[in-house]
Amino acid sequence: MMKHIPILLLIGFSLSLCNLANKLHGKKSGSGGSDSSSSPSDAGGAVAERAQPSAAQTAALAGGQEIKWDQQGISFTVPAKWVESSSDSKTFAWRSPGGFEAANLIVSVSLMDESFPTDVSIKAFYDGAKSRAKNGEVDELKWVEIDGLKGVQFRESNPEKPDDFRRLHWMAYRKYAGQVQLLNLMLSTTGKGFTQHQDAMYGVLYSAKIIH
Repeated sequence: MMKHIPILLLIGFSLSLCNLANKLHGKKSGSGGSDSSSSPSDAGGAVAERAQPSAAQTAALAGGQEIKWDQQGISFTVPAKWVESSSDSKTFAWRSPGGFEAANLIVSVSLMDESFPTDVSIKAFYDGAKSRAKNGEVDELKWVEIDGLKGVQFRESNPEKPDDFRRLHWMAYRKYAGQVQLLNLMLSTTGKGFTQHQDAMYGVLYSAKIIH
């Protein structure tokens, strides 16, 4: 049971971050509606780089396995020894071997109504991460396109306490199965374990295949 506590904490964090999007609904501009929701990657015209794993990130997945979240039409390649932690209609989690210092993949989906202002919301997530970067809490921030879907990627700075979590996020909106969804793809481990796992975590993130 103890080995599942980090996963439960991270899932809770991931879901709380996704739920912030609902609070932006009242800030919707006059350009809302299904057209905005079906093309959420515009994000005010910001230019995104295409996800391109480095040689080390690709090597970290050598001999790995393809995993599928069939309920949401999303798949990844993960290292061979990673195992599933949980899976339901809203969350999907896998992890590497190890205890508290293991690497984790946690994917969460939040549903929005048809008129939700996705462009406003994703820009707010970017601006929020930018503010955190100014405060030293985030050390990487950029727009990244993964499998043709544009989103915000940000990495938290190394924590003061080496046993605290350090997280890599990629967040985007898509329209899937008639629903407007916020996707939050999160890779995490402890601060002291980040260097060990970072190539695999970036490799897993950039391997994502997402129906949209």
